[in-house]
Amino acid sequence: MPTIQLGIVESQFADMIWDHAPVSSSELVHLAQDAFGWKRTTTHTVIKRLCEKGLFVNNNGIISTVLAKEDFYAQMSKEFVDTNFNGSLPYFVSCFTKNAKLSKNDIDLIRSLLKESKE
Repeated sequence: MPTIQLGIVESQFADMIWDHAPVSSSELVHLAQDAFGWKRTTTHTVIKRLCEKGLFVNNNGIISTVLAKEDFYAQMSKEFVDTNFNGSLPYFVSCFTKNAKLSKNDIDLIRSLLKESKE
């Protein structure tokens, strides 16, 4: 799958769509007006752009997901690790936690997630 690049506001708007999908474009116009102060035309332009990127589909004004939010962010995370840490997840984790203290709950959750991925 080709890399999908999103800006910060596009990402926030995509999250809004994922949180409400399937959702009408008119409802998104109202949500985007409240969240970003966008006009109707701006909302429709960004919807079109996100559909062209393959994240969503517009079927007669109803916006539905093509790529699940979790799948999109999993892909972005893998690309980030591949690009910035030579594909080494342990090196990424080492750098990420170098100056951050993880709580016992965080450590337990990470262990649980790693165990699940191993199975």
